[in-house]
Amino acid sequence: MRGEMAAFILLAAVTVIPAIVVVTSRNIVRAALSLVPAFLGVSGLYVLLQAEFVTAIQILIYAGAITVLILFVIMLTAGGTGLPLRQVNEQVPLGIAVAGALAGGLLFVLLRAPWPVVSGEMPRYNAKAIGTALLTNYVLIFEVTSLVLLVSLIGAIIIARKEGS
Repeated sequence: MRGEMAAFILLAAVTVIPAIVVVTSRNIVRAALSLVPAFLGVSGLYVLLQAEFVTAIQILIYAGAITVLILFVIMLTAGGTGLPLRQVNEQVPLGIAVAGALAGGLLFVLLRAPWPVVSGEMPRYNAKAIGTALLTNYVLIFEVTSLVLLVSLIGAIIIARKEGS
């Protein structure tokens, strides 16, 4: 149990410290690049929970694709020019108050809730079980979702296409 706790503490630090950099950094590129270790720390937490499929999706989608997408948006807009932009945030006191209220509520629930220890083997949610479920019990939902994504992709191509070409 000590090894799991040490791994959890290490992964929590790898997740929280870059997340703080994301929120507090004035350089938008540094903030976007700090998302990568935060996402990888979350995927490490999924490994501790024995959720291999969710770990793989977290690494592929978030640590890879979403971070690259954010960097492309930054580079294609005024954020990547390096010009200093004056940012004024007048909602810091409100944000601190809401964060404090949320932290208080979470601590209240954490300390009041009974946390039973489950004995026995944890259910296995691996890629084979998820794939079997998607192609048997949830095949209609899976196919409808793929059609919605296809239609939205075709719509985006039509909208992005220039007039007359």
